[in-house]
Amino acid sequence: MGGWAIAVHGGAGVDPNLPLERQEQAKQLLTRCLNLGISALRSDLPAIDVVELVVRELETDPFFNSGRGSALNENGRVEMEASIMDGPKRRCGAVSGLSTVKNPISLARLVMDKSPHSYLAFSGAESFARQQGVELVDNDYFITEENVGMLKLAKEANTILFDYRIPLGMETCAAGVESPIQMNGLPISVYAPETVGCVVVDSHGHCAAATSTGGLMNKMTGRIGDSPLIGAGTYACDLCGVSCTGEGEAIIRGTLAREVAAVMEYKGLGLQEAVDFVIKNRLDEGKAGLIAVSNKGEVACGFNCCGMFRGSATEDGFMEVGIWDQ
Repeated sequence: MGGWAIAVHGGAGVDPNLPLERQEQAKQLLTRCLNLGISALRSDLPAIDVVELVVRELETDPFFNSGRGSALNENGRVEMEASIMDGPKRRCGAVSGLSTVKNPISLARLVMDKSPHSYLAFSGAESFARQQGVELVDNDYFITEENVGMLKLAKEANTILFDYRIPLGMETCAAGVESPIQMNGLPISVYAPETVGCVVVDSHGHCAAATSTGGLMNKMTGRIGDSPLIGAGTYACDLCGVSCTGEGEAIIRGTLAREVAAVMEYKGLGLQEAVDFVIKNRLDEGKAGLIAVSNKGEVACGFNCCGMFRGSATEDGFMEVGIWDQ
């Protein structure tokens, strides 16, 4: 075994004009979450507990698009989704359509641990949350003044926004291409998602992954993205743990997270090689990124847009937090 390793992300596709103050805020949050995970790993917490702990912290802070601060749907409400997966025996849990659960990732964990199912959604997931006694809040808890303003902009432009914090018309990582980025053939004007995720391999070589998001600003009610879909936005097995972020529909089509494990298993690629292969060959024209760890204590990331909020650390003392090119 190569020791423990951890990686976190706050979304792939970052506006190159993002103010330095917000860049610094993002780095500080990622560093705080990394240190939280490092402390837990040094205390010999299992990988599955660490990914839940870190993602809960990201959900509680309104900076990224998960939990409090989630994007709003077309009706001005929050519908959150999350998934978690434990590499040993490939146990998993996922939830969608949450509007009152304070920490969606913990409800996903309960689906895995306390239900006979792998995925619960909307009223069924909310009912299960009440049965399990998880902390519930009014939908207003998740809504920020900033969200409301960006939803208004999205509605005025009659479009979907990936990132409710970037005004329409600003340069984004979609800049420089000949045609707008499309989602299922329909153009979108901004590409800068802020899903959150964490992947961990503990000192016993066990991998785990967790992903959580509020989805797209001005999305259709009932839309489900890649984040709660096992094999698409989240995957963990004996070999690795993977969490994805970006254009959800492209990630779903490419079964992106599972593909990393598949090319490691069937092509014999190393972790970073597998990540690079998948980003290059499985996204078609989609834009996305991912973080990954291996059972050998390796950590890797990859993205095909202009940046990804990310951080990683390993037991040998390596630690890095970044936004732009690798």
